Amino acid sequence: MKRKAIILMGTNDWVIPVFERAANEHDIVAVFTRGPKPAGRKRIVTKSPVHVWAESRGIPVYNRVKEFSSLKPQISNLDYIVVASYGVILKDDVLNFAPCVNIHPSDLPKYRGPAPMSTAVYNGDTESAVCLMRVAAEVDAGGVYMRAPFAIGENDTTADVESRVGAISAEMLSGFLASPSNYPSAAQVGTPTFTRKWTPDDEIINWNRGAEAIHNQVRSIGGRTKINGLDVKILETRVNNDEFPFAKASGGRLEILRVQPAGKNPMDWKSFVNGFRGARIEFGK
Repeated sequence: MKRKAIILMGTNDWVIPVFERAANEHDIVAVFTRGPKPAGRKRIVTKSPVHVWAESRGIPVYNRVKEFSSLKPQISNLDYIVVASYGVILKDDVLNFAPCVNIHPSDLPKYRGPAPMSTAVYNGDTESAVCLMRVAAEVDAGGVYMRAPFAIGENDTTADVESRVGAISAEMLSGFLASPSNYPSAAQVGTPTFTRKWTPDDEIINWNRGAEAIHNQVRSIGGRTKINGLDVKILETRVNNDEFPFAKASGGRLEILRVQPAGKNPMDWKSFVNGFRGARIEFGK
């Protein structure tokens, strides 16, 4: 396989296996990723996972897409620009410079936008797909070169799906770059649906929703609630056929497995309940 000159654009953890495979098989000219930003409770300014990965490989890193123009004189022989979970809309100066392909983790045109994987889990979808597509001016609207379906289990979290998508995407991109002519672009068919960025308010659990809906929320974006007046993160749940008195979800079939009270370490539900010494457990917003 002939090595190609490629620029990679991405930010989040799940794309690292994709970029690692690409770097082993091709020549990576540069990496573009979102700039460092505050993270965690202490708001420490932190580089993106892709930034850290690129530095570990000795690849030049750029945090502003505007810097692309300064690279042009050095990359006249660029073969491809590969985009995955970058979070920046690319303009014509980038799109027209070299063939630009994007890895989008949904069964397009379903779930265009910024949160396709967590949205699929939140909605309780049992299957999805990864699409390798041409980047177009309209976000996530380009023709699709390759499409790989995958299953989503009833207890899979967004992290589980991301791991699966990373492995699938690495294989897809490798195959495409080896023989691009074998994968003609096909227009997307169907009515598009769109995702949005989640907000902290989306994590607040409404205990009047059904058990399955709450379970899907927890495994996709996480859940927050008050229990006996304490702020608590619900870390893990499952839907069980038995009824549990501590679940106010309609049907009473939600089992809480792990929680994290504010300022404390994660713990199993039984340990948390034991801390109340028999007091009635009450849920609120």
